This record gives sequence, structure tokens and C-alpha cells, in this order.
Amino acid sequence: MTAAQDGTAAQGPHEAPEGGRVALVTGASRGIGYGIAEALVARGDRVCITGRNEEALKEAVERLGADRAMGVAGKAHDEAHQAVAVDRAMAAFGRIDFLVNNAGTNPVFGPLADMDLAVARKVYETNVISALGFAQRVWHAWQKENGGAIVNIASIAGLSASPFVGAYGMSKAAMINLTQQLAHEMAPVVRVNAIAPAVVKTRFAQPLYEGRETEAAAGYPLGRLGVPADIGGAAAFLTSTQAEWITGQTLVVDGGIFLNAGVG
Repeated sequence: MTAAQDGTAAQGPHEAPEGGRVALVTGASRGIGYGIAEALVARGDRVCITGRNEEALKEAVERLGADRAMGVAGKAHDEAHQAVAVDRAMAAFGRIDFLVNNAGTNPVFGPLADMDLAVARKVYETNVISALGFAQRVWHAWQKENGGAIVNIASIAGLSASPFVGAYGMSKAAMINLTQQLAHEMAPVVRVNAIAPAVVKTRFAQPLYEGRETEAAAGYPLGRLGVPADIGGAAAFLTSTQAEWITGQTLVVDGGIFLNAGVG
């Protein structure tokens, strides 16, 4: 039996103690991505974070700690940016144990029946194809030979009909299936899982609760909306040794909102 088969391959031949590994987190200058990077740095990992706004990225790196973090600015769907981000992380840290695909967009609200197809393509390109691109590059740069884990940030919008954010929901459903496909292909050396959050208090999600947070939170059995740290904790778990026998799964982190499904 190989190390990969007995469950120890997540570290690979270049072993590092838990808390001494490296993660690449996309879309992490703020919001959920930053919350994930913060959780990983708190346990001792080093992180390379990406984002479109270079100034915001620099500020995030300073908050995380320049000795533990670095940033690479660019658009997630840009293949040249993907290559640079992976190359710079490998040059700086020598390894990429974990990839967290968090970068996403939702530029339009409205029914799919009337949606400009160019907008739908943009959503899919940013939310799904970019995740596959980063996964491919990290796989070939480190994980194929050394193991690791990937976490894809999906959404509960990908688990059911999502009125007015149909393109976003469609892309997140694809992200969940991408998770399963990669989990099957990359086993046993790399574990691939997804997190499906409900509404988390970020700038990205503001249109869903701004000016009506109390009303929005009342629909959740746990009585509040999510915060980035909730998703950070879930990502930290899925990239830990405690999750070594979990792959191909989507962890719903929703404050219990799905418990209300079917309640009249």
C-alpha cells in the first residue's frame, strides 16, 4: 500500500507540519476570501492571495502579515494571471498545498429568459472556468506529485432555483459538479471539496440584505446572516488532517436556512 492509499499523501515527500503549509486563495482581498486567508494564517499557514484591485490586495497582505502573506493582482479568468499567481507562489514559498477557488462575480440581477448571453458567459468564465484553470496549474506545479487539497466556494444558489440570480446559481451548480469531477480524477493524492454558503455579510452580497438585515436574518433558524469567519472555519477544516477522509463533498454552511424548505 502506498502512502497515498493509506491516507498520508496529503503532505507528500516534502512534508510540512500542519500549520506550516501554503495556500493559494483567489478573490481574497476582502469578504469570504479574506476570511479564509485569515483563518489559514491564524493556524500558521502562509498564503498567496489574489484580487483585481492591487491597492486593496496590498492592504489585505499588510493585515495578514507580510511575513505570512503575499498578493498577486489580476482577473481570475485571465490565464496569464493564473500562471503568474501560481509561479510567484511557488517561487516565494516552494509549495502550494491548498487551493481555495473563491473568486466570483454576479454582475446582473434578473430572469435568465431575458439575460444577455454575453453576461452569462462572463459569469461562467469567472466563476467556473477560472477555478478549473487554477486547479490545473496548481496540480501540475505541486499537487500531482506532493498531494494537497482544493476547496471550491460554491453557494446554496447552486443547490436550488435562485430567482433573479439564475446565472450565478447556474455557475455555482457547475462549480459543485466540477468539485466532484476533480475529486474523482485527482484521488487519492488530492482531496477536492466545496463549501456552499448562504448569505454572508460582504460587499459582494450587500444587495441581498442592505437596509433590511434584521428582516433577512429572521429567516435563518440560527438568527443571523453569515460572516466571513464562518466560511474561513469551514475551509480550515476541509484543508486539515481532520478531513483526510472527505472528498467530493459540498459542505452547506447556511445558518439552517435550508431547514425552512417546504415550510408553508
